[in-house]
Order: sequence, then C-alpha cells, then structure tokens
Amino acid sequence: MAFLKLYARRTLWLVLIGLGALVSQSSLALESDQVDDSFNLKMKPHTLHLGNTADGTGVLGTHFNGSMLGIDTLPNFSSYFYFPGLSVTPFGAAPQFTWQYSMVGRSPVGTRDHGDGDDALVTRVRAPIVPVIIDLRNFDGSPRFFTRADGVKVRMILDPTPYISNVLASPIFSPTNYSSSSRRTQYTDAVQRAEFYNTAGAGWHTVLVPVVTAPRTMVLIRGTYSFNVDAATGQLRYVLVNESVFASALFPSTPTDVATVMGAAEVSGDVKATDLSTFLFANTFLFDPADGSCCVLGYHTYDVEPGDASNGWRERHYVMNYASWISPGLFGGGFSDITALSHELSEAFNDPFVNNSTPIWVGPNGLCQNNLEVGDVLEGLPNATIPTLMNGYTYHPQNEALVQWFAGITPSSAIGGAYSYPDTSVLTSAAVSTGLDCATPFTAKR
Repeated sequence: MAFLKLYARRTLWLVLIGLGALVSQSSLALESDQVDDSFNLKMKPHTLHLGNTADGTGVLGTHFNGSMLGIDTLPNFSSYFYFPGLSVTPFGAAPQFTWQYSMVGRSPVGTRDHGDGDDALVTRVRAPIVPVIIDLRNFDGSPRFFTRADGVKVRMILDPTPYISNVLASPIFSPTNYSSSSRRTQYTDAVQRAEFYNTAGAGWHTVLVPVVTAPRTMVLIRGTYSFNVDAATGQLRYVLVNESVFASALFPSTPTDVATVMGAAEVSGDVKATDLSTFLFANTFLFDPADGSCCVLGYHTYDVEPGDASNGWRERHYVMNYASWISPGLFGGGFSDITALSHELSEAFNDPFVNNSTPIWVGPNGLCQNNLEVGDVLEGLPNATIPTLMNGYTYHPQNEALVQWFAGITPSSAIGGAYSYPDTSVLTSAAVSTGLDCATPFTAKR
C-alpha cells in the first residue's frame, strides 16, 4: 500500500530501519550509541509497481518566463504543464489542471536556431562545495575519543575533504559524453537537456562552476547521534544523526547567525544567493527522532534571508543541498559515492524552490508523492544508478525521471521519447494521475 507524503524539504530516503535495531546484542563491549559491525545498512524493498499507463492527456506548456521578480537568487525560468489531477495541501484536496514549475537556468525557448558554439546560451551557475566535518562530543561537550584494542585513543571526527577530488572529477562537475548533448557536458545539464531536447538549441546549457570553500565543522553532542567505527583503526565508518538536531546545526536562525554551518558560510560570503551550494558530508545520514526511521542521505531546499539596499531590497533565496559521499558497501543497489549528490542536484535543477507541485503519482518503487522530485521516482530500484567510468573511478550517479513523466505526456516529448535519463529504459511510460488513495486513476468531472 502506498501513502501520499507531503514534504517541506525534499529528501532522499534510502533506508527504512528502526534505531532500536542499530545496536546489536553483541557480547563485545560496545558503547551504548555504537552500531555493531554485524549490522548492515540495507534498503527496504518496495513491492508496489505501476499497473497502468498514462491516458495521454498531459501537455507541456510552450510559454516560458524568466526569473521570479523581487527575489535575489540563482538564474531560473518558469513554465507549466497541463494534466488533470488533485492539488493537495495540508488543508484538503481539489481538482487542478495547470501546474506551474520553476527550474534552474534560462528558458530553452528561442535557442533552437543557435549552434553549440554560441557561448551566449550557456548559463554558468557558481556552485560552492562546502566540506562539513562532523565532530562528535561527549555529553559535557568535551571532545570524544574511541579507544582501540591497543589502547590508542582516536579522535572521533568524520572529514569529507579526502573525497573532494573525487567529487570534482565526477560527472557532476567534470564533462563527459551524454546523448543529449553534442559536446561533453555535466550530468545535471545532460538531464535537463534531455527534457527539453526538442525545444532547446545545441548551445543551450546550464553549467555548474565548482568552488571549494573552507571546511566548516558541525559539533554533535552525545545523545543526538549513533556511530559505527573500524575497531582496528579507530576511524568512523558512518554517523547517524537526529535530523532535527542536524537541521538546527545547519540552518541559520537569524541573518547574522554564524554559529550554524550555513549561516557562517552565508555571512562570510562563501555562499551567495545566486549560487547553487552543496554542503558535503562523509557518510553522515539522518534518522527521524519521532519513530527512529532511517536514513536520509541528502535533501535540497533553500534558506530565506531579508534583502537590503545593496540588492534592491529583494528577498534572498539561497538554494542548497546537503549530500553525503557514500563509501562503497554501506548500501546495496549501487548506491555509492555521488549517488546522493546527483539525486539532490538534479532535483534542485528541477525544483529549486521546492514548490513545484504535480498531480499525485506513484513511482515504480512504491513512493506516492505530488511534487516534481525527479530522483524520488526511481530511488531504491535495482537499476536506479548508472555506473559511469571517469578519471579512473567508477561513479554511481542516479537515473532521473523527466518532467514529461510527471506531466503524463504520451508520447514523451523528451529525447527519444524517454521518461528517464541517462538510462532511458528505467521508465517506459508516463505517470498516472491518481486520487488520494494513490491507486485509483483521477477522473475530472465534466
């Protein structure tokens, strides 16, 4: 059975487990918040699959607008699609036919007659990468150490900086070959070009310009996290963090808050409202303190801050994502290295302000939602990722659903009639607009 979920932040959930199961009843002397090596992070299989195909009522809009007025943020454009469905809010549901959306970049309309050599059609978005070091502390706030069997004490920190070079060399930031582009390009641009392949010109691109900033540190007090450690080396393998505590330590509470990770980055100028920022962690996953369910590997959203005279009194929207580098072997299904980062950045491209509503859909993985979250549709599937060999390393970016899938367009107007990309075989038909039960196809009253 699928249930409709409404999210304030768009999150990547790959594991559903109870925290009570995290500490094994081992005969070894473990810390009370230490995860036993016998515990493996496993993805919970989904059992619900689509049994219907779209009825062809969806239509992608042909009119596009530029960036939102009165908002100081990254380059973006807006359009719409027509697809009968239910508009769902916390206060109820009502029929809706036209669905507006915003995306990162400039409108693809009017670019068709320009060749790939026209650099004027390339939108470059500054993309800070902020490495965030996890610093585990005792109940009293003092630094925490793990004592190895040989008596050596090792400081308990988790540092993503060793993975920065791999991230920069990955298809997220380094161009490679994709069928949607006549020249080598980045992963997020390739997915967006696949969506508008028959509208955009060859020179239309949205390119991320990575800038690695100074590392930031997130201090966590014992009782807000659990951990797994390599007993031989004393090095942390992964940390599971209370998601509420994590958010409080990440997002600023005031425009001048420098005690939080993102607040300090904003005030210092490391991240700007016109950026698409990544806060990169190493094997740092979140659990829900209400029920212990785990694990969130990343999410995307934006931070709202006031404007002032320097930016024309425009509200500032800092579009960001938190993502973890995932060490091999922690998860099944190919979820490794940049899977979470590719998921979140592609969703940020397609829904930067996390307000792109859609008719209710059910993905082949059983998720039932009503938003333009291109990664959620495919997460957890056996073919969710697409191994990509680059610079001597095999990366695992995630396949993404295309806007034509959400819009119920049959046949698809995307590249080659596709509904997913880069692997066009993952989704073979468009979404079905359903009722609140996530099963019955929606039928508009006439």
